[in-house]
Amino acid sequence: MVRDAAAEYAQGRLMPRIHDAYRNETTDPAIFREMGELGLLGITTPEQYGGANLNYVSYGLIARKIERVDSGYRSMMSVQSSLVMVPINEFGSEAQKQKYLPKLASGEWIGYFGLTEPNHGSDAGGMITRAKQVPGSFSLTGSKMWISNSPIADVFVVWAKNDAGIIRGYILEKGMKGLSAPKISGKMSLRASITGEIVMDEVFVPAENEFPKTEGLKGPFTCLNSARYGIAWGALGAAEWCWYATRQYTMDRKQFGKLLAANQLIQKKLADMQTEIALGLQGCLRLGRMKDEGIAAPEITSIMKRNDRINQKNQCVGHAKPAYCWGGSSMPIKLALKKFSAKASFQ
Repeated sequence: MVRDAAAEYAQGRLMPRIHDAYRNETTDPAIFREMGELGLLGITTPEQYGGANLNYVSYGLIARKIERVDSGYRSMMSVQSSLVMVPINEFGSEAQKQKYLPKLASGEWIGYFGLTEPNHGSDAGGMITRAKQVPGSFSLTGSKMWISNSPIADVFVVWAKNDAGIIRGYILEKGMKGLSAPKISGKMSLRASITGEIVMDEVFVPAENEFPKTEGLKGPFTCLNSARYGIAWGALGAAEWCWYATRQYTMDRKQFGKLLAANQLIQKKLADMQTEIALGLQGCLRLGRMKDEGIAAPEITSIMKRNDRINQKNQCVGHAKPAYCWGGSSMPIKLALKKFSAKASFQ
């Protein structure tokens, strides 16, 4: 039921938007509220905080159906669900959960996750953003880069080092003095998902907005592990779109008196694509069940995400590319193939 609801929404509401959104690099904030109304945001969050309290397999099925339309739309959902709602639910106080989670789950509020800095990407521990303690609060100064949703966000989960040099998490809100989030334009991938910076100039953050239950890199890495799980499932949705579109074209197109699909080389490419998709789905399903049982090591999620992204690019987008199956007829569909290829390369 969850899978079917996500598929119906993705095909009926998101698919009609994606061509113009990707071409013009625009994001419709109404998508968050639409997803919230269907219960697609924070799906593993307890019902008492506005979530659906469903399992990780359900979350994966949703990510798969959303990314079958576009990787940017899945990214918007994953940031909200995994990178913003997960840390508040896992590491936040009861007051923080009550205040933020229901409105994030409904899509009324949009959230973002601020970890990456201009000079510290993979080296998250080298961050220079600081949370200086002042009477009754913290003063945050620094910047974050390549942050999905930031220019339109209402709730900001930011990671910074305190006076002792320990990484802690803080919840900021739109409108705080000294806080800005300029948009980054001209991206080659995720063009339907808005991306920006976070600039903090002595932003006053109340003491109660600090996460009380985590310190060090455990907090942000817990969030990233959850997001990687969604990426692994999402890659399969993108791969399935490439497979179905290519199969349909080769079943419709005739050359030299027979369908393109009648050629064994075309059949092999379609078989290779479907094989990798089937294996990826089985891997993601098992990983989801392991996460539900609490026995999935973080490394397994990273391996699954890496495997599915590589196979999406090499086996599915690669075999579907114009030189192999589409020929000159690829021109109307070139944009769709390009956006999935760019995302696979980026991830």
